Amino acid sequence: MTSKFNLLAGASVGIAMIAAGPALAKPVKHAAKRHAAVRSNGTNAQIEALKAQVEALTARLDAQEQSSAQTTAQLSQAQNAAAAAQATAAQAQTTAAAAQTQAAAVPTEVKTQLASQLPKQKLAWANDTSISGRMYFNFSNMNQKLNGKRTTGGTAGNGTGFDIKRFYLGIDHTFSPIFAANLTMDVSNVVGSTSNYNFNANSAAAPANSTALVGRGFYIKKAYLQAKLNPAFVIRLGAADLPWVPFMENQYGYRHIENTLIDRTSFGTSADWGVHVLGDLAGGLLSYQVSVIDGGGYRNVKVSNSVDFEGRVSTSYKGFYAAVGGYSGKHGNDTQGLQASLPVGGHLRTATRLDAAVGYKTKLFNIGGEYFHTKNWANPTTAAAEDKADGFSIFGNVNFAKTWSVFGRYDSIKPSKELNDPLKDHYFNAGIQWEPVKIVDLAIVYKRDVLNNTDGVASYTYNYQNAPSVTVAKGGRATTSEIGLFGQLRF
Repeated sequence: MTSKFNLLAGASVGIAMIAAGPALAKPVKHAAKRHAAVRSNGTNAQIEALKAQVEALTARLDAQEQSSAQTTAQLSQAQNAAAAAQATAAQAQTTAAAAQTQAAAVPTEVKTQLASQLPKQKLAWANDTSISGRMYFNFSNMNQKLNGKRTTGGTAGNGTGFDIKRFYLGIDHTFSPIFAANLTMDVSNVVGSTSNYNFNANSAAAPANSTALVGRGFYIKKAYLQAKLNPAFVIRLGAADLPWVPFMENQYGYRHIENTLIDRTSFGTSADWGVHVLGDLAGGLLSYQVSVIDGGGYRNVKVSNSVDFEGRVSTSYKGFYAAVGGYSGKHGNDTQGLQASLPVGGHLRTATRLDAAVGYKTKLFNIGGEYFHTKNWANPTTAAAEDKADGFSIFGNVNFAKTWSVFGRYDSIKPSKELNDPLKDHYFNAGIQWEPVKIVDLAIVYKRDVLNNTDGVASYTYNYQNAPSVTVAKGGRATTSEIGLFGQLRF
């Protein structure tokens, strides 16, 4: 700006001097006036030329000044942005330092809890492995009577106590879309010996090492390799569910309260060792299972000269379900040792059982029934007389609220139709159940079982759940009442 003023001032002085030149000259004669006029015209031209130069110089100086002002403004903006960035970085450093200081002040237990909530990567083998469990328990009072009098003695089943009837722990692993495996352990509550009641290990009848037999309450219930070639064709090799009892447990829905009909009365069991083929047909409308098994049950593995068979065919359609099944075999008794002990001409009989079930189930209620008929189930050799048994069960429940239901069941059995036809067993239970969470069921239950041999012709050994066996003579009657809290835990 100063240079511009100096240049313009100098130009102005020059113009003024040129313009003042003629005035400052001395007077001349008329002859010289013509020459002065010519000289004056030249001076004017010089002045105009100088003005034009001054104007051009002024325009150039103005342009340079404007460009310099823009450069100065841009530089100022860049300096301000750099200062803001430095301030932001300083603030971030301050925040990070404060966070580090705060993290250092977090208690160790809080850090542990925070770490436990973070997702953890599962091991490769564990991605296809699952663990499950189920426990049946009760806290109840039992009152057992024989011929109207309360049973007594060291093995009596009377009193109040807590019991875990079953605890199943299962491991499932999937090797591929076709192959899988299962291992399920069964733990029963064994007291003293392998009996689930008040066993006196110090009695004269007890074996010397009876207290060492407690561990025999831990069993392998299921251990099998599965090949699912198709939903309609699945093969299981090993100890696995049998066709009938597990099917009826699913229909009944209250296994934690009581075993199903043939399981409760020992005319069947839930698992065995062998080859099992099963599947669903027509989109689940039909299902089937056939098992070729040892016949001794999952707790009694046997090698015998023959195998047993159990099968089932069932249907399910819009809540309606029905099934038929059967069993045939020698219960694993066809061993070389037993054959050698038979009298001359003796042989093993084949035990058979016919099963049938029907019912209807909705979200509101379930009602169903089961029937069985057996022949030579408990007397497989010709050394004993033939016998038959049959019975039925009717069960139902109403889900009157989201987590509440009432249920009941009645069983009627004739356990010895050929040898003691008047003998009858009547059982019922009733209760109300609450499901506080999805994995827990709690129920208040009353049970009563009556073995009536008042018109019988022979004695009969009576068994009720965890109570000891009682021999009921002909003309006798045994009753057992139980009331308490029953439940299950599953995961």
